[in-house]
Amino acid sequence: MTPDNDPDREPPIFSAVLTPHRSLSPTGFVIFMAVLGGLSFCTGMVFLLAGAWPVFGFFGLDVLLVYWAFRLNYRSAQAYEQVTVTPSELTVRKVSHRGHVLEWTLNPVWVRLHRNDHEEFGLQSLFLESQGRRLKIAGFLPPQEKESFALALSRALAEAKRGPTRTVLE
Repeated sequence: MTPDNDPDREPPIFSAVLTPHRSLSPTGFVIFMAVLGGLSFCTGMVFLLAGAWPVFGFFGLDVLLVYWAFRLNYRSAQAYEQVTVTPSELTVRKVSHRGHVLEWTLNPVWVRLHRNDHEEFGLQSLFLESQGRRLKIAGFLPPQEKESFALALSRALAEAKRGPTRTVLE
C-alpha cells in the first residue's frame, strides 16, 4: 500500500510548498546575457583598437562573473519548504538546493505561530513555537506573501486545534 491510498492517513487541512521567487525567467536570462555579452564585446573592441588590448579580456571576465553569479542564484532557487497541517500533526519539510532534507513533525494543538512585524516593512519573520523551541519558516518569502501564508497557516492551526467536527444526519 502506498501513502496515497492509505485509509488511515488523515486528509490535510492545509498544505503549501514555498519556493524562492526569481524575477528573471530563463528566457530573460538568455536575453540579458546576450545583450551584456554584446555590449562588453563592442566596448572591448574599442579598447582593443585603441591599443589597450588587456582591457578586452577584463570585459570578457566581467561577463563570465555575471553568468556565474546568476547560475548560483538559479541553483539556490531549487530549495523549498513544504508545510502540511492535518488534525493530528503539523509537518515542516525543508529541502536545500543541494537536496538535504530536514523534517519536523509537531502536534498542532501545542504549536503557536509567532510573528515579527516591522512598522514600515511589514511581516519580517515567522516562527513556529512548540515546547519552548522555535522553528523559522517561510524565510525566503517577501513580506506580502509571508502575510498571506501566515493568515492561511493560522486558520489551519485553529481548525486543527478545534478538533474533528461531525455532522449529525437526521
